[in-house]
Amino acid sequence: MKQRIQVFAGSMMIPVILLIIAGIFIGIGAAFANIENVKALHLGWLIKEGNIAHNFFLILNNLGFMVMRFLPVFFAVGLAFGLSKKEKGWAAFGGLVLFLGINTVINTMLNINNLTPETTTIEALMQTGYTELDAQNFNSLFGHVLGIYSYNMGIFSGLIAGIITSFIHNKYYQKQLPNALSFFAGPRYVQIVIAIATIPVGILLYYVWPYIGLGLASFSDFITTSGLIGTFVFGAADRALLPIGIHHLIAFPIEYTKVGGTMLVDGTLYEGVRNIMLAQMGSPTESEYIVRNFTTGRILFHFGGLPGAALAIYYTAKPENRKKVASILVPAITTAVLIGVTEPIEYTFLFVQPLLYFLIHVPLSGLSYVLTEALNVSITGVAVRDMFPNLLQPDKVHAIALLFLIPAYFATYFFSFRWAILKFNMNTPGREEKDDNIKLYSKKDYIQQKESGVNDQISGIIQSLGGGVNIKNITNCATRLRVEVMNVSKVDNDDKWVNELGAKGVVRNGNFLQIIYGTHVITLASQVKDELGME
Repeated sequence: MKQRIQVFAGSMMIPVILLIIAGIFIGIGAAFANIENVKALHLGWLIKEGNIAHNFFLILNNLGFMVMRFLPVFFAVGLAFGLSKKEKGWAAFGGLVLFLGINTVINTMLNINNLTPETTTIEALMQTGYTELDAQNFNSLFGHVLGIYSYNMGIFSGLIAGIITSFIHNKYYQKQLPNALSFFAGPRYVQIVIAIATIPVGILLYYVWPYIGLGLASFSDFITTSGLIGTFVFGAADRALLPIGIHHLIAFPIEYTKVGGTMLVDGTLYEGVRNIMLAQMGSPTESEYIVRNFTTGRILFHFGGLPGAALAIYYTAKPENRKKVASILVPAITTAVLIGVTEPIEYTFLFVQPLLYFLIHVPLSGLSYVLTEALNVSITGVAVRDMFPNLLQPDKVHAIALLFLIPAYFATYFFSFRWAILKFNMNTPGREEKDDNIKLYSKKDYIQQKESGVNDQISGIIQSLGGGVNIKNITNCATRLRVEVMNVSKVDNDDKWVNELGAKGVVRNGNFLQIIYGTHVITLASQVKDELGME
């Protein structure tokens, strides 16, 4: 079960990539499409309402909002693609078919029961005896999906369609039929099953979703009213679950569904803190970003805490090893600060001294969310790459507290890590009796992976997995190569992966492995699949 959850978490990153692009488009587009903002930036001579430059930024802004508007569709297609084993194109197509079919069935059931856009307005419901609050809650269940009046299930409709499609696809994509019907065999047969499945799934959701939707609204109220205790639990859990690769499952519902709350921005209702903040970024009327966003806390350990931990590891290394240790830490910290991917530096101490991670880093991570929320920090983005929109719309940013919180976190991490390493004589990088392994995380390995050593590395990965015949399935998430093998005893030990193949660590769970490489893992996964002739 845990393996399936990990694969699911990795597959969710496929559509989430679009949200990163949407954030960039909205951040730039909204800033320069707003004429008042353009004047404040003294660019009125270049960007005028209606000219080519202004229209270009309007297009960027609208493209960003397009991603948010059709997010459920992207999840249906992306999850079906990511969770399928082979014939992924057919699976993605099936995800779209099931998504549209489900909503069409629900629309038909709504019409049969006289639940239409006209009869489900708040005013119409109150005339039938609903209280205003009950009418608002019931009305929130409905909305338009690609022009189809259906339940407003948000991305849950996409998740449901993607998961069911992948299940059907993986079960039947190799289905054989008699010769007379052979045209409909294999992945074509899957489309037939999916088309039929839309009926029971749609009818079931018609009856079940109102209870789920109202339950999610209640859970959302709990999350948003749980105060700083809930914020701490979320922040600590987000980091604590990172080693097993399911931390996305904690953040995801809060960031992209109504579990994280809803907000009306310029007449449109948005669900999830990430979607709300993107809408506020693109709004000409919103004056600030929401404070309780369950993301801003990351800034403290991205910019302050983890660099402080890195300096402590460097400081406590043997003098003769510090140059080598720096070659580990500098690229890892640069990745965290510039891009927001913290796994390289976190794994550097996680796999050698887990106590540093779980007893110091995890609690301090939870505290970072509490501090930014308690001090009303309001800013979008957690890395340098995300900061450009803040510079373009500084009136929406309230982040003075970061000027002292980030240095404070740097010092806290530095002294905490330094004390623990020296007090308990921890063998962090550069303190080992044998320093051979220091090179495993060096900058040289990153360069070798991108240049002439790539082919050797790909061959080495395949051989270390027991050869192509031993590899049952291989995928990737943001930083990990996720592999299912036939016989785990044929897989090389962790030292081989780290010493010779440039991995930062290996997480093993039965026949399932997560080999941690970093943000370039998507290239490695693609090259391994090409070498094996896999999709």
